Amino acid sequence: MVKNFLITGPPGCGKTTLIKEILKEIKIKTKGFLTEEIRKGNSRVGFEIVSFEKKRKIFAHKNFKSPFGVSKYKIDLKAFEEVALKALGEGLKDPRALIVIDEIGKMELFSKKFQKLVIRAFNAPNKVLATIMLKPHPFCDKLKKRKDTQVFHLIKENFFGLKKEIINCLKID
Repeated sequence: MVKNFLITGPPGCGKTTLIKEILKEIKIKTKGFLTEEIRKGNSRVGFEIVSFEKKRKIFAHKNFKSPFGVSKYKIDLKAFEEVALKALGEGLKDPRALIVIDEIGKMELFSKKFQKLVIRAFNAPNKVLATIMLKPHPFCDKLKKRKDTQVFHLIKENFFGLKKEIINCLKID
């Protein structure tokens, strides 16, 4: 039975927006987190992680100093783990909760603890709705190939069709 739903697509195609739109329409207890851009004028300068319990931390920024980096962003792994691990742990306590993971990508995958919790969530009775990087990555590729997982490829043109399809998949049995 498929219980894990992954949304993939190129950066900036609307993956986080799609999750937010889906969550507005479904009435399911939700645990986990969203990743939001931090913008200064017209340019993106970083990312913030926000749990459904309203915990928030800036975890990636152009001005950070860190050994962990992706593109122009440096990652504060401690800040990311403080919010992400707690949020996923809360979701795993309630098998009826939908676990939302936005995103399983290069920045987040620096955390081995996060990777372990993602696997636990995918193996748990909970339904999981997550965004995942499009490019090949050994950890992500394994998740995408799981028999209990369906992958949706988002492009701007199929946004509303995918929204409807994913909402139907998430309906409580």
